[in-house]
Amino acid sequence: MKDLVQDGDSLVGASGFEDGVDRRVFLKAALGTGFAAAVLPVEAQTLVKTDTAGLSAGEHVIVIDGQDVPVYRAQPEGKPNAPVILVVSEIFGVHEHIKDVARRFAKQGYMALAPDLFVRAGDAAREPNIADLMKNIVGKTPDAQVMSDLDTVVTWARQRGGDTARLGITGFCWGGRITWLYAAHNPQVKAGVAWYGRLVGEPTANSPKHPIDIAQNLKTPVLGLYGAKDTGIPLDSVEKMRAALDKGNSGSAFHVYPNSGHAFHADYRPSFNEPDARDGWRRALDWFRKHGVA
Repeated sequence: MKDLVQDGDSLVGASGFEDGVDRRVFLKAALGTGFAAAVLPVEAQTLVKTDTAGLSAGEHVIVIDGQDVPVYRAQPEGKPNAPVILVVSEIFGVHEHIKDVARRFAKQGYMALAPDLFVRAGDAAREPNIADLMKNIVGKTPDAQVMSDLDTVVTWARQRGGDTARLGITGFCWGGRITWLYAAHNPQVKAGVAWYGRLVGEPTANSPKHPIDIAQNLKTPVLGLYGAKDTGIPLDSVEKMRAALDKGNSGSAFHVYPNSGHAFHADYRPSFNEPDARDGWRRALDWFRKHGVA
């Protein structure tokens, strides 16, 4: 990790498609909503919108080993030494919901940073379906690269006045898994909140370990927020992770919502469960306060 991090002025433009007018129109419409094409249609009636009143918010580029890495930042206007929260996206990248979550944390007094951790593989927003997204973007993003990029974002936050002695991380789906891994990777992290992140799996070259593999030696307290009806993350994997954590001393914990499935916090999707999302948000804020991040 470099001691000095270069900061660009604006985001680089994404390359377009060349394989048909209909697809270009479809993708243009999707990107115009601020969401990835693969998550359409967006449930606009449930969409939460957090304004920027009292905030300093915008997009930056951090140059990491010659690669422009876009980062969305939100923090209280004029507040020095704000604690830092890393916000790690779903497989769909840093779309409008993730940016809104960053603004919600900023309203609570944090410097919230949401980096585009898929940028080297391409633009997650432009993949038209989940299968292509997993194959072309997510599957080509190594865990080691993600850990290194997050380390550099933390350095950048410190250089920008963020109080990285009070560092937290939260993430959703893919980002929930990364939350567990980064809490084990970086001893600076004081607490994490993982929303329905995968816990077990077969090792691969890009993902040699999963959260259950680091659970026993984890030192950082992580709160796992999961849905009992999540067909992709069965409850038995949560129980296996809980048992592995019990062999260590991280102080991590789970809260499982019996009436929710996957992505219950995603207020732009049909999976959204408003009461559980509100409760999870409250628990997340309490967890960070309890463990010295706030």
